[in-house]
Amino acid sequence: MDDSLPILVADIGGTNARFALARRGSAARPELADILQVATAEYPSLKDAAEAYLQRCGGPRPQRAVLAVASAVTGDAIKITNNPWAFSIRELGADLGLSLDVINDFTAMALVLPVLEAGDLLAIGEVPMREPFDARRSYAVVGPGTGLGVGGVIVEQGRGIVIQSEGGHVGFSPGTPYELELLRVLQPRFGRVSAERLISGTGLVNLHDAVRAVEGLDAAPLTPEQISEQAAADADGVCARTLQVFAELLGAFAGDVALAFGAWDGVFLPGGVTQKLLPWIAAGGFRRRFDDKGRHGAILRKIPTQVITHPQAGLLGTAVQACS
Repeated sequence: MDDSLPILVADIGGTNARFALARRGSAARPELADILQVATAEYPSLKDAAEAYLQRCGGPRPQRAVLAVASAVTGDAIKITNNPWAFSIRELGADLGLSLDVINDFTAMALVLPVLEAGDLLAIGEVPMREPFDARRSYAVVGPGTGLGVGGVIVEQGRGIVIQSEGGHVGFSPGTPYELELLRVLQPRFGRVSAERLISGTGLVNLHDAVRAVEGLDAAPLTPEQISEQAAADADGVCARTLQVFAELLGAFAGDVALAFGAWDGVFLPGGVTQKLLPWIAAGGFRRRFDDKGRHGAILRKIPTQVITHPQAGLLGTAVQACS
């Protein structure tokens, strides 16, 4: 296999797929080129999307590919969560003429942590991040996107190892009387209400509907983008309250995840939803609810929380795997 050729890397989520060509950099951080994001709805399959990207790039065709997918990777058959794409690793590699490896998207997030720079992170709260990454550290990653990704991360000797989970699907746990009313609204609709039903891009719509119902307002279906736009235009409106509640629910859930994984060295928040709602998350409700863990509050108040602001953190973590 020709090591001079770039490696195809991709970060495949429920709504978007991101592709790039990766090469080893001068340091531990790989270099990404020809980054392209496409909507998964634009292509009938991952094969079609990947082939279109490779044809668009031109030049020498890569011989290797590493894909990070929003799905459990337990064998050859892969079904993307919140996305109709499904494929066989073996068949997709043969169809594309590539040596293909597939990893979970939160494995990519674990791998990216040691190569992130100061400018790639934004602290939520005043607890400083514990360094260096080459020491043994225990973290959690909570990523609201189309769905809600959760993972534990052990970083040792500069490399991240992920503890995969489907933690976003644990049951929603109300922490206030108001949140209990939200659950009562959503339970007849969903039966079992998972955390992802409220704390994700799709969950934001459910949450907005529930907030309106709890407050005695008529239904007004909105997209996540419309909710954010209306919240920015009216700080006292129902959309603004929806985002305030979202930030608090995310904080409470992230604190629970920190307890579950023993993530005493920090919790990282990746994902496009996190970045888009950053002003609301940073406003105070997130960190207050993160810390509010009763007898264990003193422990939580010592745990740093950081938003990953690197625009292509998933691709970069996938490239770390590809270039290792």
